Amino acid sequence: MSNIAYMALRWSGVAWVWREAVQRRKVTFLLFHDMDATDAERNFGYLKRHYNIIGLNDYLDAVKDGKRLPNKAVVITFDDGHTSNYTLLPVIKQMQIPVTIFLCSSIVGTHRHFWFRHNTEIKPQIEALKKIANGRRLETLRQYDFSQEQEYGDTQALSKEQIEKMIPWVNFQSHTCFHPILPQCNDTAAEKEIIGSKRQLEEVFGLTVNALSYPNGDYSTRDISLTQAAGYECGITVDSGYNNLKSNLFRLKRFSVNDAKNTTELMVKASGCYALLKHWLHKPSYGFKASHE
Repeated sequence: MSNIAYMALRWSGVAWVWREAVQRRKVTFLLFHDMDATDAERNFGYLKRHYNIIGLNDYLDAVKDGKRLPNKAVVITFDDGHTSNYTLLPVIKQMQIPVTIFLCSSIVGTHRHFWFRHNTEIKPQIEALKKIANGRRLETLRQYDFSQEQEYGDTQALSKEQIEKMIPWVNFQSHTCFHPILPQCNDTAAEKEIIGSKRQLEEVFGLTVNALSYPNGDYSTRDISLTQAAGYECGITVDSGYNNLKSNLFRLKRFSVNDAKNTTELMVKASGCYALLKHWLHKPSYGFKASHE
């Protein structure tokens, strides 16, 4: 059904109108995760032809200085720091695409696993695990031979050497330490994940960290306060919508492109029309939570 919807929104002209009218004076943040180099070349090429791609820091500088940004400005982001991100470096360099990758600071540079990618047995339980207290989630994951501190035989995240090679072309930022669901964490755990991640990325990897992407797009008032207290300049959500120079910097909106496999899907998702129409019909389970654990 999704493919039919993408085709309908593209060939009816809805996505084109949305891109050329609705997005014209907006700043659109796009989210990718684990895209391969072939898809990246196609997707980046489309975005470069139809949008003005800017870096995250270009947007933040414009907010500070009140500078005008180009029409149809797009910020490209990746969450997690998957090993496949390294294969995109030649494409990023060749096409001169500013990209921000949000790293899980205690997983990159190690043989630790992302809890949601540890093995196939966990996959059917992921959504349920996101909805329980952090301590219970970690306890349940032990049944699947997973511990967030354990080192495994294979790597799922970027190595320290890969990150160092990418630094001249990629803006690396924080995605917490271990990718928990922040509103499900108690105060101590949330503080460690938000503040500790920034410190770790700066001290171990020599990065300048000014942005946090909330894992799974879940966050609460407490998490925003911790993000501000840690010295971040912004917090990135997965709330559907566009940004401008007056947007709340700690609730910046973003569209998940989900590593689009064809131009039709990318065109529709990048315009934002698909997510906004979908969310009007069915409110997502992730996003802002009024309270935490």
